[in-house]
Amino acid sequence: MLRRLVAYFKLMYQKMPVLDRYLLKQVILVFIMGVFVFSTIIFASDTFITLIKQISQFGIPFKVALIMILLNLPAVIVLSIPMGVLLSTVMVLNKLSLSSEITVMRACGIGLNRIAKPIFTFAVVMALATFVINESIAPIMAKESKDLALWALGQKNVPEGRQNFVFKELGDNWYLKRLFYVGYCHKKTLYNVTVLDNSKPGTVQVLQAREGGTSPEGWLFKKGAIYTIGNDGDVLNTTLFDTSTVKFGLDLSKELNKNLASEMSFIKLTKYITSGKAADEDKNALKVQLFDKLALPMTTLVFVLIGVPLAITPPRVRYNRGFLFSILIIFAFYVLRALSISFGSAGKINPFIAAWLPDIILTLFGAYLYHKKVYTIS
Repeated sequence: MLRRLVAYFKLMYQKMPVLDRYLLKQVILVFIMGVFVFSTIIFASDTFITLIKQISQFGIPFKVALIMILLNLPAVIVLSIPMGVLLSTVMVLNKLSLSSEITVMRACGIGLNRIAKPIFTFAVVMALATFVINESIAPIMAKESKDLALWALGQKNVPEGRQNFVFKELGDNWYLKRLFYVGYCHKKTLYNVTVLDNSKPGTVQVLQAREGGTSPEGWLFKKGAIYTIGNDGDVLNTTLFDTSTVKFGLDLSKELNKNLASEMSFIKLTKYITSGKAADEDKNALKVQLFDKLALPMTTLVFVLIGVPLAITPPRVRYNRGFLFSILIIFAFYVLRALSISFGSAGKINPFIAAWLPDIILTLFGAYLYHKKVYTIS
């Protein structure tokens, strides 16, 4: 099947006009480089920070966290494709403009619309690819990443076989939030556990249990007691228990459920919202992410519409400003997108408008520049 598909695209490429093949070859090469660069940047910033957080805060082993990051690669590529298309569009056309090839083409009667035609065609293909990846591959990978994280929390990286060891949890400003003492560990079970909980102002809680362990729901303790001590040293309350589950703020499932929309396709997310299962406070955010599943692939076309006129450099300019234009457009778009999604999730603006507002604004701006460039350049 794959071989037939490759053969089909190869045949289509050979049937293309020489001009289209000439432009597409350069655009595709820069596009691949752009996707690689932007994916690396996203990994090195937000995704790498997430990796460190999962290792330090939730105790997930490094290998497991690294696999989780790799499972999120399709979601990163989805964000990188529009940026890669913009970079390739601006860089290639700007290079052709500086070398006077655009001028020669126009002198031969080839207009800007004809020059941009293969680039818009490529953008349409990439928009469809973005939608397909975001609908089929990315949700499956995101769900696998979440399941792996929950499994890792249940199999927490406790030091098997160690005796009389202590580990701590730090809060903001590096103050001691909780201190755990364990007598020994055997087969993922902690024995003779003492927990000093200093997270609540005015009181200190001391938990003592014969056995303890971890699970996705929290810490599970058996046969113990909880003592609540005031600042003056008096014991305010004593609670005995046979079994107790304490979350200690380490419930990873709640943290990962914030990305629930990324685990569903457009149709599944629509059914989830309309079924009434979603909490009222989460509906706006889910609706914004629902419409964003359609708006994000369209960003590829929007970037080409605004990138083509900006890439055509006036004859008096003798330097390549394509990369600078690409970075500025990407920065402006994603800042606007972040603000719009935030307002939409908070209910300040309609979720549909919140998802589509960045595309609408840049489309109007790009259409104005494109029209002006087509009908004013001689």
